[in-house]
Amino acid sequence: MHRKESFLLYSIQTITDINIRNELDCIMKIISLQGTDDRLYELVARLVMNPDILRQNNNYPFKTTPQHIWYICLDDGAVVGFMPAKASGSSLYIDNYYIADDDPEILDSLINHILASTDKPVTALSHKRHVAAFRKHGFISCTVFAQYNKMQIAGRKGEPQ
Repeated sequence: MHRKESFLLYSIQTITDINIRNELDCIMKIISLQGTDDRLYELVARLVMNPDILRQNNNYPFKTTPQHIWYICLDDGAVVGFMPAKASGSSLYIDNYYIADDDPEILDSLINHILASTDKPVTALSHKRHVAAFRKHGFISCTVFAQYNKMQIAGRKGEPQ
């Protein structure tokens, strides 16, 4: 049993790269890291502890567990956004993400990458300022809070229609 668990953690820690050319013909890269991967901490520690970034996240701390997969957008080696997704049962849950300067291209790239990497239903706790971007990708609001919308993607495989 222990060997099987080790193999599963190892296979999740494998980095998935995708390169995206932006309008300036610069290449952004999105990588995926398991929630307790040492490289994750190297990449995001300075951001998740930055008071300005925490303010953008309504002063809510960023969290991770072994069940999280972090999708990280790099531009010229610098982290410009991340979107952790927690796998729970047969779905993914996005919460507490960061997008530099609320750049819509970075947000769209991360959402696209997550949706392309799974056929599971996806739920996102979206900042109010990003609701339109999530809607553009097929998400609908199911609960509206003061600062967030809980949104789900409609019509995903495994979801009731």
